Amino acid sequence: MAGPRIIVAMDFSTLALAVEFAERLEPGSCRLKVGHQLYSAAGPDAVRRLADLGFDIFLDLKYHDIPNTVAQACRAAAELGVWMVNVHAAGGPAMLSAAADAVEPGGPLVIAVTVLTSIDARQYEAIGYRGDIAERVVEFAQMAQASGLDGVVCSAQEANQLRGLLGDQFALVTPGIRPPGSQAGDQQRIMTPAAAMAAGSDYLVIGRPITGAADPAQVIREIRSDIGE
Repeated sequence: MAGPRIIVAMDFSTLALAVEFAERLEPGSCRLKVGHQLYSAAGPDAVRRLADLGFDIFLDLKYHDIPNTVAQACRAAAELGVWMVNVHAAGGPAMLSAAADAVEPGGPLVIAVTVLTSIDARQYEAIGYRGDIAERVVEFAQMAQASGLDGVVCSAQEANQLRGLLGDQFALVTPGIRPPGSQAGDQQRIMTPAAAMAAGSDYLVIGRPITGAADPAQVIREIRSDIGE
């Protein structure tokens, strides 16, 4: 996988705050994730403005709807020029295939969310799932690969198993990354950057440990050094 491995979660309430923060970073050191909060506040302009600063953008809206709707959303994301877009694996094979088919070769990576890293065993059962979380992640990931997607979002705790099952070309994007000494926040299945890379992660999604730092560029430099980038 080429390019920076760190993806900074741009969870800001306004585009002005996001741009002000992004201007403190180097595009060659990281990529940026635009999720529900920033996209709800600023819409496609959030993607365009941050991309204009030179960053690759991961559009993290977790599309989960009927196949045609998801396909059209993925096509719109591709036209917006994002580097990566995601859908939710729970949408099923038909939806996943529609998402993959909607993006032309050379377009953004299309990946599927498996089980959120904020979900622990108690919440997993409350949703109605049974069995082991890791087993469900594997099932979702295998379905995503069979449907033509480029990778999945999973916790780093599942990365090693998925890497062995799905090969080196299937992208593993792992949130819940916490540098040593960082607060877990609402994340449950977490891992340090170095441990996540050793487990087989390709890209590390990191939010508050970077966005809440006094010197975010320095934090990124330290993490890149820690993972040998």
